[in-house]
Amino acid sequence: MKKKYQIQSTPFVVPTTDSKIIEEHFGNATDQNSQISIAHMIAPPKWSEPFQTPEFDEYTYIIKGKKQFIIEGETIVLKAGQSIKIEKNTRVQYSNPFDTACEYIAVCLPAFSIDLVHRE
Repeated sequence: MKKKYQIQSTPFVVPTTDSKIIEEHFGNATDQNSQISIAHMIAPPKWSEPFQTPEFDEYTYIIKGKKQFIIEGETIVLKAGQSIKIEKNTRVQYSNPFDTACEYIAVCLPAFSIDLVHRE
């Protein structure tokens, strides 16, 4: 009988060039699930990425540290224990301009895909 659950102990570690740690537990890279992706991330101090306008909703939950979001021109900073949902087709930049790392969980619906993120 097929199990109705899946435990993930070996997430896919996404290769990066900016020292950010991305461990995808479920999603396109790990189990070819295009419906949802769930990733554990650590953004190093002074990290940032280009603006993007993704074709997916993105939920972020901050575990440790702080993370900055520039959403349609508005700057928002979240700290540990806070979360946010950013609707698809919204222009956003993610960064950690602070002096300590930021650890967080990101959930994308549908799953994160480089073809859907539209980085500038």
